[in-house]
Amino acid sequence: MSTATQNSSVPVPVIPAQPAGTGPTWKPARPRRRPRLVVAAPLRVEALAAGRAGLPPDTVIVRTGMGPERASRANQAVREAKPDAVAVMGLAGGLDPDVRPGDVIVATEVRTGDGTVTGRCPSAPLLAGELRRAGLTVHVGPVVSVPRLAVGTARAELAATGAIAVDMESAYLSPGASGKPFAVVRVIVDTAEEPLGRLDLFRRGLTGLRTLRRLGEPLGAWAAAVRQRRVLLAEPRAFCAGVERAIEVVERALEIHGAPVYVRKQIVHNTHVVNDLARRGAVFVDELDEVPVGATVVFSAHGVAPAVRDEAAGRKLSVIDATCPLVEKVHAEARRFTARGDTVLLIGHAGHEEVDGTLGEAPGRITLVESPDAVASIEVEDPERVTYLMQTTLALDEAEEVVDALRGRFPAIVGPGSADICYATSNRQNAVRRVAAEADLVLVVGSENSANSRRLVEVSRRDGATSHLVESVGEVRLEWLAAADTIGISAGASAPPNLVEELTEALTGLGQTSVATRSIGTESIAFTLPKEVRRPPNNNGER
Repeated sequence: MSTATQNSSVPVPVIPAQPAGTGPTWKPARPRRRPRLVVAAPLRVEALAAGRAGLPPDTVIVRTGMGPERASRANQAVREAKPDAVAVMGLAGGLDPDVRPGDVIVATEVRTGDGTVTGRCPSAPLLAGELRRAGLTVHVGPVVSVPRLAVGTARAELAATGAIAVDMESAYLSPGASGKPFAVVRVIVDTAEEPLGRLDLFRRGLTGLRTLRRLGEPLGAWAAAVRQRRVLLAEPRAFCAGVERAIEVVERALEIHGAPVYVRKQIVHNTHVVNDLARRGAVFVDELDEVPVGATVVFSAHGVAPAVRDEAAGRKLSVIDATCPLVEKVHAEARRFTARGDTVLLIGHAGHEEVDGTLGEAPGRITLVESPDAVASIEVEDPERVTYLMQTTLALDEAEEVVDALRGRFPAIVGPGSADICYATSNRQNAVRRVAAEADLVLVVGSENSANSRRLVEVSRRDGATSHLVESVGEVRLEWLAAADTIGISAGASAPPNLVEELTEALTGLGQTSVATRSIGTESIAFTLPKEVRRPPNNNGER
């Protein structure tokens, strides 16, 4: 018979209704009740470990018993505990070759041995991130439940289905969640390569149970983040035309020339994009002296100084230039204005590759200006011949503050004929402002070295929203979500759209979630590829 207990192993209490408040015309808002976590643990030792794991004090632990039949019967006890969220904790066997004893598995879905999916766990990446930050080695993927211990060929057959771990209960416990947020966290005690023998049964079992006791705080954070909420997607977001063009340049270069194709610096500032291209044969280098003489090299979307082009010619490198056309516009302006005798003041951030490339167009004739405070110390030869340019990924309002300071110091200063801050940067900043006006929390997907992604965070914060930059869903801290009823999501122009989709999907696993878009318009701009990687036109004239 299944038993249900609090952490202290006492009978499940009846929770009285909260008082509704008093007063003829006004009722104070009730404090939000902490979401109730119910933990299902198959064996007595697993339930004891869960009870000592530091779970929230009102957690209910249900000892289900071993195997599908007992697990199925235990679902009634899980439902009677009135959960807001249900988690399965226990030990398991590893199937994936990368999994080792002592590792933690977080299920994305649970299946029975015949392949039937009985439950999905969309929030798994969020929980896995919390567990990794607790110092645990974590794997995320499907878990399969079978009626008896899987050994030998049976385990190999299960591994071939793509499941990363096997147990005897999780798939049969998922109905007990009744549509509430559901998580499965298992600690691996054996694998096909490291089977569990009599001599190490006690040692590995004890190690696994000790690891189970480390899961309490992350699971408590997961449960605390459970609530009904809204997700607002900023539009436009993610890839812009210049980034899409740069990525396609590398992809086509690999098709034409084969691997390796060398790329100077990161083709765009996003770790996921760079890693994906590296797996396909792109080799990223910091400087051209790392590229073999005569090899093919791609210049990144951020542009390069003329000195870099000269070095490439000297090394007889085959160059494919993926510089964004809007960055190249700023380079052309720098050449034109300095050629006519102007002092050019470049508004931007030191060390950014785009800024380095633009400064290199006329060394000594272009001065970098990073803030309004820096304007007072600028000296120019002729105050009547001063021009300003901008890095394309600046925050609009900050850039205007610098321009205002420059105009105050140099009344005759002129700017470019058209805006330097690119359309994609402007659009994403305006869109994120729209969601920030409604959101308790704004999450911006992008890499730390992405200037336009960092600007989205800064813009959101200046508009009063709590905002964080995350590389992917795994970097989202559950504590950020606990008090957030409305979450806005955007992504830098170099972030792949699928990362936003993964984050949105994970948030829907934390309770009933409505997803809406806040759009300021769509983008239809596309840039022509460099001639070196264009395909011959097809019958429709398309390349």
